[in-house]
Amino acid sequence: MGNRKVGGYGIEIKKLYKIFGPNGAACVKLVEQGIGKAELIAQHGHVLGLRDINISMPAGGIQVIMGLSGSGKSTLIRHINRLIDPTAGEVLIGDEDVVKMDTAQLREFRRHKTAMVFQKFALLPHRNVLENTLYGLEIQGAPRNRQVDCAMRWIERVGLKGFENRYPNQLSGGMQQRVGLARVLANDAPILLMDEAFSALDPLIRVDMQTVLLDLQKEIKKTIVFITHDLDEALRLGDRIAILLDGEVVQQGTGQDIVMKPADEYIASFVREVNRARIIKAETVATATTDPRRELRISVPVGATLEEAARAMTSAGESETAVVDEEGRTIAVLTLRQAVDAMVNSQTVPSAAAVKKVA
Repeated sequence: MGNRKVGGYGIEIKKLYKIFGPNGAACVKLVEQGIGKAELIAQHGHVLGLRDINISMPAGGIQVIMGLSGSGKSTLIRHINRLIDPTAGEVLIGDEDVVKMDTAQLREFRRHKTAMVFQKFALLPHRNVLENTLYGLEIQGAPRNRQVDCAMRWIERVGLKGFENRYPNQLSGGMQQRVGLARVLANDAPILLMDEAFSALDPLIRVDMQTVLLDLQKEIKKTIVFITHDLDEALRLGDRIAILLDGEVVQQGTGQDIVMKPADEYIASFVREVNRARIIKAETVATATTDPRRELRISVPVGATLEEAARAMTSAGESETAVVDEEGRTIAVLTLRQAVDAMVNSQTVPSAAAVKKVA
């Protein structure tokens, strides 16, 4: 796989198609010519899973793939470790195409370069927390003392110290998912694939697990591909988000891009109920300044939400605030009016795209 890169490997998905059926390859041309999902199954008996997927996932970041049930998101993530073979296209990890790997190369890739967290935990019921956590290292053939030391370190990091001898049926759902997370972290794979990893958890536990993941990511800086159908989760976790519908990418970009500029009515329906004050960052709507020495009475850091900025301004009785970088330099100025307008005003959806409907 070449030399390991800092922060894991970037992932490039190029012109990826998946058509389920005995003659999928022959149907790619039909799909390229514009045949739809319903027509393909009605006329040719084949199911369109993915259509012309092109996504660049930077190394060391969290890429969220979201969409409703049946949109193709779980199919897509299973192409990255080739649990599903594509009909056409490339999946580039570092400098290698996973699609072209032979059996031996693919086995090594799965053992050492990727790890997967599932929605249903997938713990081995006859193994305790420690034995579940070190399972991947055992498969890799690591020395036993290294297996135990590494597993115990990650058990502690995910907040399960003292539970290493418990069995899965003695743990809550949230604790079981922590074991699943510890297991993949113990493998030290540069790429983590998380398929609806927190969807089966109660809301409060789900938020807690999101916090655990974000805190860990500051340290581990893995390339994480996270599948979800929940926009709030996507916006909280994702450095970048791609939204799928009927196997196609409808829009991709930062959470700010998607909330502020929905591409069509499908995306707008997702973002309509979002609490914009807690999602939109101050620098997104502030007016940039070229004078880094400009000083105002109050300031907020880059990354502060509009809610945080508005609260700071109203508490200080000010109508504007500086937005400062990590060195304390002013990069933009946000007014209270700009903040309020962005909180309440939705971006106009392009009419040309509004014809797209939810299947």
